[in-house]
Amino acid sequence: MIIIEIAGGLGNQLQQYALYRKLENIGKEVKLDISWFSPQRQEKMPAKRQLELNYFEGLAYKICTPEEKKALTGSMGPLGKFRRKCLPFTIHKFIESQMYHPEIFTFEKMYVSGYFACEKYYVDILYDLRDKIRFPKSANPLNYEMAEKMKAHESVSVHLRRGDYLDPENVDMFGNICTNAYYRKAMEIIREKFPDAHFYLFSDDISYVEKSFSGEEYTIVNINHGKDSFYDMWLMSNCKHNICANSTFSFWGARLNRNENKIMIRPTIHKNSQVFVKEEMEELWPSWIFVDPKGQIG
Repeated sequence: MIIIEIAGGLGNQLQQYALYRKLENIGKEVKLDISWFSPQRQEKMPAKRQLELNYFEGLAYKICTPEEKKALTGSMGPLGKFRRKCLPFTIHKFIESQMYHPEIFTFEKMYVSGYFACEKYYVDILYDLRDKIRFPKSANPLNYEMAEKMKAHESVSVHLRRGDYLDPENVDMFGNICTNAYYRKAMEIIREKFPDAHFYLFSDDISYVEKSFSGEEYTIVNINHGKDSFYDMWLMSNCKHNICANSTFSFWGARLNRNENKIMIRPTIHKNSQVFVKEEMEELWPSWIFVDPKGQIG
């Protein structure tokens, strides 16, 4: 059995779920571990998270039992510590350490932990995931009005994530990647092919967006809040093209977009600790366009 840990925000949960579906599709016995979202775990975390996979309509998956998890990782008590120290060969736990791990597909007995953002893991089943990941009906009619407008013209979602990325503990890792130069170049790429493009701006910092973007070619999306924020991903997927932040949330807005001729743009790196290698990224993220913080095409 393979057990995949579900952890993090909505975008990360979808990536872990996508790997789960991929492993199922190739005939593996696989289950999900959702214990990261237990009240006991969440009490210890500075940022509380919900199991947002349950927000979707009828999203099917199998959950492992505590006993099945212990069989692979050991218990948290003294016996488990002894097992991990003195009998490490009985522990079957894999932790993501690089962008892509092809060996995952060879596992038969493993507990797997990571975020698995690399699109190569599941690019060949995205068509299936678009059918399985179904958003429930929104109580806000403005979502459907906006979706109809998006379908009526050359719409482009633009995600500007600021918020926690500006916090001192996060800025060194995630800051200054999606710069003004990045967004200018990304929009320029779209306009070169679609001069009449209309840009729908999604952000957790609406006041910043209002100050930074003005004109008839822009619409600021500010209709979903709190738990309903995940409908922004649905709206992104209804746009014809997508400009993403270094955020798994907008990556999934683009992945769920059914437009066969879509343009998808993302930053060259997700974290400042990464080094962009063009040939590698083109293989791991097929069909994407990469733009660096200086506004240069990768």
